[in-house]
Amino acid sequence: MFKSLLVANRGEIACRVFRTAHRMGLRTIAVYSEADANALHVREADEAVLIGPAAARESYLDAGKVLAAAKATGAEAVHPGYGFLSENADFAEAVIAAGLVWVGAPPSAIRAMGLKDAAKALMIAAGVPVTPGYMGEDQGPERLRAEADAIGYPVLIKAVAGGGGKGMRRVDAAEDFLDGLQSCRREAAAAFGDDRVLIEKYILSPRHIEVQVFGDLHGNVVHLFERDCSLQRRHQKVIEEAPAPGMTPEVREAVCAAAVKAAQAVGYVGAGTIEFIADASEGLRADRIWFMEMNTRLQVEHPVTEAITGQDLVEWQLRVAAGEVLPKRQEELAIDGWAMEARLYAENPSAGFLPSIGRLDRLRLPEGVRVDTGVQEGDEVTAFYDPMIAKLIVHAPTRQAAAVKLAEAAGRVEVWPVRTNAAFLARAAADEGFVAGRVDTGFIERGVDALVPGVEPSIAVQAAAAAALIPRPDGGAWTDLAGFRANAPAQGLVSVSIAGQAYRIEAARTLQGRVATVGGREILFIHGEAWPFGPGRVEARGESERLSDGVVLSPMPGKVIAIEVEAGQRVSRGQKLLTLEAMKMEHGMAAPFDGRVVDLAAVAGEQVAEGVVLVRIEADPD
Repeated sequence: MFKSLLVANRGEIACRVFRTAHRMGLRTIAVYSEADANALHVREADEAVLIGPAAARESYLDAGKVLAAAKATGAEAVHPGYGFLSENADFAEAVIAAGLVWVGAPPSAIRAMGLKDAAKALMIAAGVPVTPGYMGEDQGPERLRAEADAIGYPVLIKAVAGGGGKGMRRVDAAEDFLDGLQSCRREAAAAFGDDRVLIEKYILSPRHIEVQVFGDLHGNVVHLFERDCSLQRRHQKVIEEAPAPGMTPEVREAVCAAAVKAAQAVGYVGAGTIEFIADASEGLRADRIWFMEMNTRLQVEHPVTEAITGQDLVEWQLRVAAGEVLPKRQEELAIDGWAMEARLYAENPSAGFLPSIGRLDRLRLPEGVRVDTGVQEGDEVTAFYDPMIAKLIVHAPTRQAAAVKLAEAAGRVEVWPVRTNAAFLARAAADEGFVAGRVDTGFIERGVDALVPGVEPSIAVQAAAAAALIPRPDGGAWTDLAGFRANAPAQGLVSVSIAGQAYRIEAARTLQGRVATVGGREILFIHGEAWPFGPGRVEARGESERLSDGVVLSPMPGKVIAIEVEAGQRVSRGQKLLTLEAMKMEHGMAAPFDGRVVDLAAVAGEQVAEGVVLVRIEADPD
């Protein structure tokens, strides 16, 4: 076994690999960009090397810089993680040529499976079933449309070099084909530098089933059973689980055998995933599951496989790369219970899942479940890299118990001022259809209205905020509010401001949630949501009333491009205070009532996160 390991990656996966490497007694080496100088993966490594500016193409994607760091630190092995250079055959060859151990798939396998059309042709030759479609060299628009017509609509146009959900278009009718083709080619050319496409039959009730495979240098290949990754949004995985719901032993045997055959066809070594698309319109059937593609790396969702098998897949990677035989034979592997993983992202589902960046002034992740993360409280979520904050992984004896555990875990997430999809995850895991196993890749799209919290606080949120304003008998503020009942006895009519908007609500006695002071603001955390709140102020305006606490918050991540007032200045209701530029648009922020600027936190030219305090107005005396 080698003694030192450089991880050519960042964030959560780097921390994950370091955890196993440290347990195995290896010296660990991190690489980092200027934006990641204080990142968790840098702090957890034994040694760290700066490799360039924040932009990934000038740091984590620069193979020469990564290799130079490995040589300079005396690293004996390189683990690529996932993303970045993990499936770059040229980088793998450069690592091997430098005399270092490559903890990844053979370059030949990476190349063989890197192009979807070539991979499918290889699978056909190996006897692995593939989705009906066209993968020919003739890329003329009319030929492609003729092939689509012959396959039958709907069809899926896919970039040959695609990945990550890019370069894919569904076409439902012949008259829409050429427009879809043109759009797909533009996106593919921009993302991959290759506008070639293939055509596949679009499966109307698709399930995304993938099989974890592992090979060693001695010719052994095993599978570690299947995962179901059907819960997706725009082709991006949201919740993954293992095993797959509705999988029978007979179908499992067939699909896992096909996966092993696929790995053997390319002489595979290390961790890999064979991805299949299943037509689940009549349940999972062996004759309706087809090869889709192979990922020649460790997958983000590998922890669910670890949970049900009791194996450390990173340790397997390291031992196989060092020349050892696979730690387990096929007959020694078995499924124990059920596991689920949810990806906690810095994004705002209520605003169309826009990314949310900024400092994690509060970060509380659930206890009692496995949490893989690359950040800690006080760290910064930047716009340079993937916005994943953490992965929440649960394991239970049954699928229903795992779903309950996952929903509860997501509901206990507390993050501020960065927005997250925690409440969305909690709702998805608790959804009746999901719990019953009625899932396919269109599940989220069909139920998005029920899964995404509204931009306005729900009655439960209003009641919890109102209840938190009522002092306890000992005079202290409430921090734990447990057991919400919508019909609980009222504590009187309370005026409360939530996210800058005012509400009158009857406060219930008992509610679910926690209250914390973050950056001078009281924040209510409830069911995965986060809401700033405080006492409301009543200001008569004829027949209408307005309540506000005078705090003007940033409604989204953006840049302060102009400040119109000064600290101490008197302002009138509706007067512009500043201008925020976000999503290529300008947004004017106005005074909620007549008063005086008592706190001007905004700075011209500064990037701000969603929910941060920009200005605080003190009202004129009544």
